[in-house]
Amino acid sequence: MSKRGLPDNFSLRHDSHYVESLTSRSGGGAAIGRMIPIDKLAPNPGQPRVEVGDLTELIASIKEKGVLEPLLVRPSDVGGRFMIISGERRYRASLEVGLAELPCIEMDVDDRAVAEIALIENLQRKDLTPFEEADGFQSLVQRFGYTHEEIAQKVGKSRSSITEALSIASIPSDVRETCRRAEISSKSLLLQIARQPSDEEMRQFAERIRESGSPRDEARRTRRDTPRLGSTHVFSYAPDDENWTLTIRFRKTEASNQEVKEALLDAITSLDSQD
Repeated sequence: MSKRGLPDNFSLRHDSHYVESLTSRSGGGAAIGRMIPIDKLAPNPGQPRVEVGDLTELIASIKEKGVLEPLLVRPSDVGGRFMIISGERRYRASLEVGLAELPCIEMDVDDRAVAEIALIENLQRKDLTPFEEADGFQSLVQRFGYTHEEIAQKVGKSRSSITEALSIASIPSDVRETCRRAEISSKSLLLQIARQPSDEEMRQFAERIRESGSPRDEARRTRRDTPRLGSTHVFSYAPDDENWTLTIRFRKTEASNQEVKEALLDAITSLDSQD
């Protein structure tokens, strides 16, 4: 393999499963494939995931085969340079290998599309924790208005798995800390916690698991009191400043926008009656 990064007799290619749709939706121009000197590339300062993880296997793969999937980039505000939209791990591994240039897809997209692409790429990784995955899906819903079905299509998962993950996103921060101390990390256990009827019952459930020292045994004992799989629908909202969050949990698998509005109106009416 040469220092160019692209394997010999290998043409540029890229996966359009979400890139083209985001470019079109954002009014961006056509994506252009090209080789770019590695010293002209820079990571995205707004990258949603800070840790790049262990690069050992990726470095070995690039040494043997080159960079098989081009990076997605866009022209930077600094003249002659490019910001990496997607592919920072490939970029950092290529620096370790000593490549001089990398295959890239240059895109003309706005900040919104950059954030979406970076977030979706992270969500397609297989080493995310359940909370990282859940919060990523929640960002797609809150920041970009994605539906559960749209997220499922973008990241290649079933709609039901997206709905389950979003219910995990509703677990309060103090309960998450209890889960961390108790080493509760499996999605199935976190779903049982998320399906408790109230935040306080989530706390009690998580505390019981932590005190028992045996998450699986405690989960088996309390499973009969937990709503069945898929028996709840969760609507969550947080403002841009994230000073507060709102969660509405329905005791059924689906709830329409109209039902959410009616629930909010009921809550407002209840507050008004207490004045």
